[in-house]
Amino acid sequence: MKMKAIKKQILLKIACIAFVLVSSLSYSQKTNTEKTTNRDGFIFEFVVGGGIISLEDSSGIQTFDKSQGTFVFPDLKLGYMLNYRLAITISIPGNIYEFQDNDRNFAGFIPSLQYWIKDKWWIHGGFGLVIDSPALYDIKDNVNDNWNYGHAVMFSTGYEIYKKKNFALNVQSNLVMGRANLVGDTNRDAILFNVGLGFSWL
Repeated sequence: MKMKAIKKQILLKIACIAFVLVSSLSYSQKTNTEKTTNRDGFIFEFVVGGGIISLEDSSGIQTFDKSQGTFVFPDLKLGYMLNYRLAITISIPGNIYEFQDNDRNFAGFIPSLQYWIKDKWWIHGGFGLVIDSPALYDIKDNVNDNWNYGHAVMFSTGYEIYKKKNFALNVQSNLVMGRANLVGDTNRDAILFNVGLGFSWL
């Protein structure tokens, strides 16, 4: 049990270090204080990328001992600019993972805030609902058809590498930590760390 806790702490530290590195690289870039994009109205973004997911069931079926490489699906963001630097958003981060030879989706529905620290560099975070469900293409009756719900917290940061009018292309990292409640008074914890390209209209 002690070894599991140590591995969990190591994974969290690695994810946090990667998150800080991406933030530091973004901050160190030369930024122009002049507004290069008119940010107002509604925001829509989708992300293409990949990452790692580590899960643990309280029943002991799956533990943090093993992490899986995964691809991002879905990863959407909808929101509205409150002012030039601050937006209120709904984020839908998610990853496909394998569990007992079935594909499942660990995703969130998270009310959040996004703030541009610099003209091109933003940070983003929130707290909300997590959904652990079968992947839509791999639903099997009485085998992989259970839907589990819980809560999650999310932190992300990104740097806009290209802008034209109201379109922006960014590189970003995203850290999600969540817990889904399973049947039989058990739960499934997950840590997701993703890196990807974001395509934004704002």
